[in-house]
Amino acid sequence: MSNRRHFLGSLAALAGAVTLTDALAQPLLANAPPISCNQYTWYTFYGRAGKEWGADLDASMADFAKTGIPGFEPSFNTAAEVTKLGPYLKKYNREMRSLYVNSTLHKADEVTKSIASVLAIADAAKPLGARFVVTNPSPIKWGGPENKTDAELMTQARALDELGAELRKRGMTLAYHTHDIEMRNGAREFHHMLLATDPKNVSFCLDVHWIYRGSGNSQVALFDVVKLYGKRISELHVRQSQNGVWSEVFTGTGDIDYLRLVRELKAMNVHPHIVLEQCLEKGSPNTLDAIEAHKQDLVNATQVFAGL
Repeated sequence: MSNRRHFLGSLAALAGAVTLTDALAQPLLANAPPISCNQYTWYTFYGRAGKEWGADLDASMADFAKTGIPGFEPSFNTAAEVTKLGPYLKKYNREMRSLYVNSTLHKADEVTKSIASVLAIADAAKPLGARFVVTNPSPIKWGGPENKTDAELMTQARALDELGAELRKRGMTLAYHTHDIEMRNGAREFHHMLLATDPKNVSFCLDVHWIYRGSGNSQVALFDVVKLYGKRISELHVRQSQNGVWSEVFTGTGDIDYLRLVRELKAMNVHPHIVLEQCLEKGSPNTLDAIEAHKQDLVNATQVFAGL
């Protein structure tokens, strides 16, 4: 797991023993957790290839199934999109343990509508197997320098807790997710969302690389967050980088020490849902297509997170 040569050797050995496209029926390692992959990574790989993910949903999900990754974490804006995806999950034998949805919770006049939208999506997704609802409350402006006021942060925390309580009534778990923007100004937004909400209602989706990048590429900050909030982690979004640039394939070592992360979570007896999100950005290597890159992601993630 410590270098690419060893990784590729492991890939070849495992490929000889297991049919990757039948990963649901026969896991790569007996003690490995089920691995899922977020939809957004496919947007970036398809975009690099000049294609649009979901333009032909049947073809897109066929590509996903070829990787052998058993779980798919889609992003939804409406309940109708859940209904549209359902037949393809069944056709390609993929599970949907989690889903990602945006929400607007800092504006008092939009909270009721936003919560209702998330709950409608959750109600449509639960019969398809969804257990975790991941949300990243929207910033004032995506990519903008604006910061929420203290009053808006308090409104957002109350709404997040309310949403989590409603999902808990449905037997589902709300997982709070962040990007880098929430780490600005002493990470005031990030900390308030976790400190001002009930852990029974709001769990934590640790997007490992966004915490790392939002803290100035700091593993010190990342593992301090794990120490502070590790017991609330219900899901991991995992991505690796080399020298600050997102890698093409997930590996356990690089800018982020995932092997250490696994050790620390195991010591806490925390066993989160694992979701690959190995996206591309400017400067990422360009050597593999989406299917081959995700096949390698699956093998390496299965090894890295074995036992977790």
